[in-house]
Amino acid sequence: MGLSKTIWTNPTEFLRSQNPENPVLFFAPQVVQATARRFLNGFPGLVTYAVKSNPGEEVVENLVAAGIRGFDCASSFEIDLIRRLAPDAAIHYNNPVRSLTEIDHAVARGVRSYSVDSASELAKLIARVPVQGCEISVRFKLPVAGAAYNFGAKFGATAEAAVDLLKTVAKAGFIPSITFHPGTQCTDPNAWGSYIREAAVIARKAVVKIARLNVGGGFPNYRAVGVVPDLEAIFATINRVASESFGADRPALVCEPGRGLCGDAFCVATRVKGFRDHNHVFLNDGIYGSLFEFSQIGIIDRIDVLDPQGNHRTGALHGKIVFGPTCDSVDRLPGDVPLPDDLQEGDYVVFQGMGAYSTVTNSRFNGFGDLARSTVLSLKL
Repeated sequence: MGLSKTIWTNPTEFLRSQNPENPVLFFAPQVVQATARRFLNGFPGLVTYAVKSNPGEEVVENLVAAGIRGFDCASSFEIDLIRRLAPDAAIHYNNPVRSLTEIDHAVARGVRSYSVDSASELAKLIARVPVQGCEISVRFKLPVAGAAYNFGAKFGATAEAAVDLLKTVAKAGFIPSITFHPGTQCTDPNAWGSYIREAAVIARKAVVKIARLNVGGGFPNYRAVGVVPDLEAIFATINRVASESFGADRPALVCEPGRGLCGDAFCVATRVKGFRDHNHVFLNDGIYGSLFEFSQIGIIDRIDVLDPQGNHRTGALHGKIVFGPTCDSVDRLPGDVPLPDDLQEGDYVVFQGMGAYSTVTNSRFNGFGDLARSTVLSLKL
């Protein structure tokens, strides 16, 4: 599944030339570097990349080339990956639950920033992480608003519990900080505003001056036609509310975008395998492949359809029921997918904005999932 050495002009050139039978994931390095610079220039603090969204070495290397110097890791594998590709980068181990072996591994790799959302996990960190120069961020949660799904269903202490945790962190001698996650694909800047205000309340109740406030991920990528994410509005809200809420005690800010950095740097070309009575369309990729996340947060409707010669299908759009290739009824894209009425077997259905959670969730169930990768100068078809 490694990237090819040939760099193509765009996906159309590749599809026309290679006529691939299996799905292909296209990567445009210029796009991920441009997005990284947008965050570095706009966000008022340290930008770290959430490796879980796409741990491809080509992604990490291009982010480093663009100036990213921090990474949010959730596992020993990700920590080792970053230590190999970016040895001097800051690593934030922000998976709030870790085994003792995982904590020891992180300490041995020089990780000095951790998050926590429970007293039991905090006790493990206090017992095994060196105090000197190490940060522990207390993660809290609020009712979700403006996001595609709620990260607080699994992680995050209540605001009341966060006060006690923050007191314990400070008393133990660690650098006290606070973190949160507003929820994935969050498009409402006010979600960050609500969390920042509550973080300031938690710090005041704990009587602890926090060193940093990590405003999490959740930064959206471009998924819906006509709905372009306004990252600058989110950055401005974070900057303004942090100053208003903390005043002279304003902490340094950190963010950890995943899909916000890598999402728009990839597209996936799937192929029509067949039709069933003109109402059902079967693709060679689906929910068990690189399109897994569609079942979680909805489909990306930035779709192009090309014939095998690379020409755009231009028929009127109609909603179709679309299935993936496996023999499992779960393998269906949500809702009705808008596809042109001149769609034919062998055509390529190309989904833009597919850089996040497409490679890491791709499986070989039923023998499918052979996802090729290719580098392109542009994702424009």
